[in-house]
Amino acid sequence: MRKRLLMADQTLFRSIDVFEIDYVPEFFNYRESQLKDLAYQVRPALEGGRALNAICRGLPGTGKTTSVLRIFAEIEQTTKKIVPVYVNCQNDRTKYMVFSRVYTALVGHAPARTGTSIKSVMDAIGGVLQRQEKSLIVCLDDANLLHYNNTLGDVVNSLLRLHQDYPGARAAVFATVSDMDIDLAADLSRWVLSPFRPSDVYFPPYDADEIRGILQDRIRIGLYPSVFSAAMLDRIVEQTMESGDVRVGLDLVKRAVLNAECAARTAVVEEDIAKAYEQAKHIHLACTVRALSADERRLLRRIAELSQEEAGPLVSGAIYGRVEETPKVGYTVFSRQLRKLDSLRLVDLIRVQAGGRTSEVALRYEPEEVVQICGRAGTAEE
Repeated sequence: MRKRLLMADQTLFRSIDVFEIDYVPEFFNYRESQLKDLAYQVRPALEGGRALNAICRGLPGTGKTTSVLRIFAEIEQTTKKIVPVYVNCQNDRTKYMVFSRVYTALVGHAPARTGTSIKSVMDAIGGVLQRQEKSLIVCLDDANLLHYNNTLGDVVNSLLRLHQDYPGARAAVFATVSDMDIDLAADLSRWVLSPFRPSDVYFPPYDADEIRGILQDRIRIGLYPSVFSAAMLDRIVEQTMESGDVRVGLDLVKRAVLNAECAARTAVVEEDIAKAYEQAKHIHLACTVRALSADERRLLRRIAELSQEEAGPLVSGAIYGRVEETPKVGYTVFSRQLRKLDSLRLVDLIRVQAGGRTSEVALRYEPEEVVQICGRAGTAEE
């Protein structure tokens, strides 16, 4: 009988889904303070009022989305008075798309594809909230992407002022932001900030011990005993710290185990991890590039192109002179963009002279891959 290739007889996974980025763990360690802060924002809605607004700030892969989804899952298990709606702004980048997502959650189906105006969608949302006396909490995940295209203020304002046309309608916004240079209090208009007034919930980067603890918990739940040794876990932690994004570590674990299965091994070895790293080393790059603004992405791409053209080290002043921007940004903005690329571990900035403005700029990835991914991200945004 011919062997069925897609039906393996044995697997090293107890549950492979615990290594997926959308998995919400029952116990979420190292973010107890942030979870308490978010629960506090929800409390007024449990008592029949309006939830408080919040901004969750932190670099990619620091637990913002998982924390919000953990709170949303608890809301759904606790009460029918509150409707939590998750919106991924990487996919839903227009006001109509955001409100369509909210409409679907409240009504049970998407609005008609044709002939449905944004006003009719908003009217339907306000009407449901008014009639059913429910409170709405919308998570705008990666809200900085809406901010880049000048949509965030309109979306937030429209949600928080639904009660003006539909008395009794209650709505709140949780916005996650991975761009640490954004200051919404300074960037949004007073008209938007008046109903918004968000609390700030900060998510610092995980340290090595925290990353090890998170990966250990997932390995314990998702793999059979003895599949992943402590030494192999240390290798994964080292590679994860290069990006600072725990999602990279989870993906490396999954790929390493799949590699071991493919080689008919019962435990992961160094070779499996090395192969997984080659397969997955650009995951952080692709995820982070998608979260950059168009100007930041163009700068990163230009650095990659210059890295291909120049034999020696790149210097910040020379890069600035060769950045093709119309209109050209000032050097202060340029420097801020460079520091952001450094903080996201896309480049390394090496100060040439103490107290000076000039730095050497070293790309942390292969230039060809950076150019390719920046091009794909730009095309997807158009």
